[in-house]
Amino acid sequence: MNEPPARDPRRGRARSLTPEETELWRKVTADVRPTPGRSRRRASSPASGAEDAAPKTAAADRPPSAAPAPPKKPPRPAPAPADIDHRTRTKLRRGTLEVEARLDLHGLRQAEAQSALVAFLRRAQASGARLAIVVTGKGARNEEGGVLRRLVPLWLQGAQMRELVVSFGEAARHHGGEGALYVQIRRAGRGRN
Repeated sequence: MNEPPARDPRRGRARSLTPEETELWRKVTADVRPTPGRSRRRASSPASGAEDAAPKTAAADRPPSAAPAPPKKPPRPAPAPADIDHRTRTKLRRGTLEVEARLDLHGLRQAEAQSALVAFLRRAQASGARLAIVVTGKGARNEEGGVLRRLVPLWLQGAQMRELVVSFGEAARHHGGEGALYVQIRRAGRGRN
């Protein structure tokens, strides 16, 4: 380690270290190792001429080891799906943006519907579709609606779907209204940025 420049408190200028200060500095920095990939520089000072001739330690004789490769960062997961943006919703309402795939979940049980949804979205993504409709149905006429109407949005927000879904939201009336969902499909390979 290089010796720090000593400052004369009265004048603010650098001064040379006394032999006692030099020895103390060496003791303090004896176990300091250089950052991997950097070499250790020996300090040279006029007051340490005889001390520099001291035998080197075994650690100083060894060449610095190769710097270990930094660990690879795991790929970041895709962000959670958001609500479909206003611009896309407007294009859908006006008919300037077409729905490229459709899945109807009527009559399926929960487990069947979930596996059908995942398989459908994977096929749609592989075929290059950007927008799909998933019909859940409105369900029973109570406050909460049908089981699939409540569960499909939860499934679309799940970690399993982040590689497939960019956003989703309730469909326009002419596409099924509250009994259907628009799903924007993530382009293949875009989930880990």
